[in-house]
Amino acid sequence: MREKIQVFGRFLSSMVMPNIGAFIAWGFITALFIPTGWTPNENLAALVGPMIVYLLPVLIGYTGGRIVHGTRGAVVGAVATMGVIVGSSVPMFIGAMIVGPATAWLMKKFDQAVEGKVPGGFEMLVNNFSLGLLGLGAALVSYIVIGPTVQVGIDGVSAAVESVVNAGLLPLVSILVEPAKVLFLNNALNHGIFGPLGVNEVAEAGKSIFFLIETNPGPGLGILVAYFVFGKGLSKQSAPGSMIIHFLGGIHEIYFPYVLMNPLLVLAVIAGGAAGVLTFSVLGAGLVATPSPGSIFALAAMAPRGGLLPVLIGITVAAAVSFLVAAVILKFTDKEADLEVAKAQVKDLKGNLKQVAVKKIVFACDAGMGSSAMGATTLRKKVQAAGLDIEVIHKAIEDIPADCQIVVTHESLAGRAKAVAPQAEIVAITNFVGAPEYDQIVARLVK
Repeated sequence: MREKIQVFGRFLSSMVMPNIGAFIAWGFITALFIPTGWTPNENLAALVGPMIVYLLPVLIGYTGGRIVHGTRGAVVGAVATMGVIVGSSVPMFIGAMIVGPATAWLMKKFDQAVEGKVPGGFEMLVNNFSLGLLGLGAALVSYIVIGPTVQVGIDGVSAAVESVVNAGLLPLVSILVEPAKVLFLNNALNHGIFGPLGVNEVAEAGKSIFFLIETNPGPGLGILVAYFVFGKGLSKQSAPGSMIIHFLGGIHEIYFPYVLMNPLLVLAVIAGGAAGVLTFSVLGAGLVATPSPGSIFALAAMAPRGGLLPVLIGITVAAAVSFLVAAVILKFTDKEADLEVAKAQVKDLKGNLKQVAVKKIVFACDAGMGSSAMGATTLRKKVQAAGLDIEVIHKAIEDIPADCQIVVTHESLAGRAKAVAPQAEIVAITNFVGAPEYDQIVARLVK
């Protein structure tokens, strides 16, 4: 069940992650030009509405369709997304996540059914008209049925969330959020749940606390500082570097293995997350768009005018509470496992790599950014130091090139990577930073 949830969550986030730049552009325009922005401008503020209503949902629907069925899936997914947009009165991100890939799947099934059966010379005619007719039908169904239905659901969720906020219970969300993050559902939570909620709230209030719930780097920072002070061995030595990558670089996955070494530390991140959310709520903190990655620089950039200090205070409180709870746990328990074991619970690579001429190694993650880019940089340096003429790149899972010989990815993504690149050797790791598999790969390649 957990694996199915992870796959579903990762698919949702894979539709949003490639478009984060567009969300950030919209966030900057909102922060700058709305009446309460840094430099209010009525003419330029006219960009805010069309971007959130039309551009961003269409991009999500297009991306979801492309993941399922390439360019044809992307185009028909975008057409279907216009149906849910026009058929509702709220930004239709959830609707785009539904109809984009669903319509692309139908397009894929049609293409498979007629493959090899179209008379010569009629291929373009069939391709164009099949896409157009399916797009027509999907847009109409989306407009009449799916758009209004999704809006009813969004209205219900919004009312429930508003009740939770008004009752002062929002900090309790951390009981679910923080453990889910450690199970690598962070992107799914941020981009699949809190992102759409936050965008809707920004459209009304100019900022949203939902952009701060999952992205807050405070709880993870507290864990790493506690390991630096009270840890031992490699965990203590590696903590300072992990702090920089986590807090400044925004790659939160770096602290997950530290929690997994001692599962009791999940109490620390829950306490830190709840304290941070409570502080944000009391101080009225919020951001104008999703900060991605969750770096302190990204959070500061997305803060509205006059709203930076509450954000910084909430992060500080979350880090302090997480540190204090983690310090007690590390001080009075002896359950800390060796970091190398926590990071390297994978099969021995000896004899596992195919004896082929390796020319390209691909690091793959959900969006081809963040953790995979960091892992590719690490291995690239090791490959160059060994004098090997091998290209090391990073890609999204769906964009793994067919000419690669080795794919390095997180163990939870190994199945998807193998489906996309059956010709390649899949190396599953638990952490993209400092994984012992890197040295093993290089040693094998040198031999």
